[in-house]
This record gives sequence, C-alpha cells and structure tokens, in this order.
Amino acid sequence: MSEKKIHIICHDTPWPADYGGVVDLFYKLKALHEEGIKIKLHCFLYGERTEQDELKKYCEEVHYYKRLTGWKGISLNKPYIVQSRANPELLNNLLLDDDPVLMEGIHCTSFFFELLKRERKIFLRLHNVESLYYSHLFQHEKNLFKKIYFLNESIFLRKYEKRLPENLPIISVSQNDASYYKEIFEKSDVKYLPVFIPSAEVKCKEGIGDYCLYHGNLAVAENEKAVIWLVKNVFSKINTPFVIAGRNPSTGLKTFVSRNKNVRIIANPTEQEMEELISNAQIHVLPSLNNTGIKLKLINALFNGRHCVVNEAAVNGSGLEAACHVGVNAEAIASIITQLYHLPFGEEEIKLRKKLLPQIFDNKKNVQQLIQWIW
Repeated sequence: MSEKKIHIICHDTPWPADYGGVVDLFYKLKALHEEGIKIKLHCFLYGERTEQDELKKYCEEVHYYKRLTGWKGISLNKPYIVQSRANPELLNNLLLDDDPVLMEGIHCTSFFFELLKRERKIFLRLHNVESLYYSHLFQHEKNLFKKIYFLNESIFLRKYEKRLPENLPIISVSQNDASYYKEIFEKSDVKYLPVFIPSAEVKCKEGIGDYCLYHGNLAVAENEKAVIWLVKNVFSKINTPFVIAGRNPSTGLKTFVSRNKNVRIIANPTEQEMEELISNAQIHVLPSLNNTGIKLKLINALFNGRHCVVNEAAVNGSGLEAACHVGVNAEAIASIITQLYHLPFGEEEIKLRKKLLPQIFDNKKNVQQLIQWIW
C-alpha cells in the first residue's frame, strides 16, 4: 500500500498549543502522524510565535511563511485574514506534487482557485463561521479603528464564504457551523468532526470547591465583555466568590473588578496555576457571547473541573448540553449558581462525563474518520 501524504496549511504556528485556535491543529497533526500519515506542514509566523522543533516530530516537512502585512494584505476580493496569507512561496511549495491539501480555517484558502484549476483534492477545516465571528468582534470592540476593521472584514468574509465552491468538502468543528454553511451559504458537502484535544481522560475532583471561575484570554474583547457582564448582572447580585483568570487583562478590567468585594482577577497564571484553579473551582461559569465554533475552555472545564454553568450560545450544537447547567439569562445563571454552590460534585456527574465526553472527543476514532474522508 502506498504511503499517504498530505499538505496541511495552518493560519498560525501550532505549537505551543497554548490557546484555543491551535489546540485542534496540533493534536490533529499528532493523531495523523500516529496513523502513519506523512505531513508537509505550512504555517505562518506572526506575533510572538516562532519556529518550533517540536513540529518536526510529527511532520516530514515544516515550512514557515511571513504574512503580507499592511497594504500588501489588502485585496478587493479577499478578506485581509486570507490575502495576508497569500505568500507566493506557499503556492510554489504546494505545486511541487499532487498530494491532498487540508486548509485549516478560511484564513488559509488564498490559493484555493489556483489549486482547483489543477484538480487538486482540497479540504477546508472550519474553525468557526468567520463572518459571524468578526461580526461579534465588531459588536464587542471599543477601539474605533479596530471596530471599523472588524466590520469591514465581516462584510468581506460573508461574500467570500458565500463564493466558495458549492461542492467543496468542508469539515466543521460544531453541528451549528455545519448547518449554517449548508443552509445560509448553500454548501452541499459539509461534515462535522469534533476538535482534537490533549487528553480524553476525565479528571474531575469529587466534593466541593470554594469559588466560581471564569478563565480565558482576557485580552480578547469578547471575553472581557463576558466577564464584565457576569460581574454586573450575576455576581453583584449574589455574594459568591468569583475568580477571573487569564492572559493580559486590561487596566480597565482590573479597575472594574477591584470595585467588587467578592470578585478577584488572576492575571497570566502559569499552566500549573491554571490547572489548579480549574481543578479546585466549585463552579465554572462560562457563558459565550457568540454561538459559532466550539468553546475549548468549556471542554477543558468538563474534563478537569466540577459543575459547569453556561448560556445557550456556549453549548448549542456541541453535544455537551447534558453535562452542563444552562441558564437562559442572568437571573437564571445566578439562581443555578446559588443552588450549586454548596452541592457536592459527585460520582453520578463524573459517570455522565466519562460516558459522554470520550464518545465525542476520541482522537483515534476522529482521525480515522478524517483519513477515510480524505483518501
């Protein structure tokens, strides 16, 4: 049997797997490698991320590209997140053979039509519905220039997503996103495949913790807005300790939080500190302000934490509803927290998670499904 080889294009460098956008990418590479697939990885360097030797363990080739920033990333028919990754070196490397191409996110589709003309086998992995995601970023951003950029990008993305070939094989991370692409963008070949994760072992502690926890990247405007909403509408009404933990909280957020006696913020915890915070919390309070994509912080909390309280947007189409307490508004969330705060997390809840979660997040089963679709 001939070797199976594939090109995978990542919008970012997928190691370290230290934020939601790259966890699925890295653990998918690892799972494909374990099945004997030869990977030619193409990834973009920007921000603080650098070339990583770790990726050589799982990939035959690793190519890095710079993004075309500033005016070079502006196009009349492609969104900035796509055009800024239209590095000609990438196309040259893709054209060196006829192996299939997996494009990780809309971001990586800049050479779509060039490859289709050559009848290459192409698959698009959706990270979320980007036009909706950018629309949410626009709604939650305070900076005027960023707000204009997010609105413009959202409009461009909607036209671009609609224009993708009707029969392009698309693999989504949530049932919601799959339905949206089928119904709104009229794509016929859309499948759902859960995200790849570090471990499918349920490690929740029984008993009672002594605080509620929200964790996430606090530099993201949407997460900051979710925290402010929780403090104003939930934790100002109930006298329950609330811990907010995550990367780079703004000075404004720290000041806002400091006015509330029962709320504290932990900025930039280490990986070990975050693991302990998740493990020892009594309740994870993780509402979402958008219902696209999948919430990796919720998956983490379900595998490693106690009670999880969410809103509908956080779980719709995820298959995780049965393992969460869902509140439809602030009053409902406050009421659920009050009921759960002194309720021990026990064997029955752990049994439910051990039954439910590994069925969805089974890297071996999911990678075999992916291989079947591609080959």
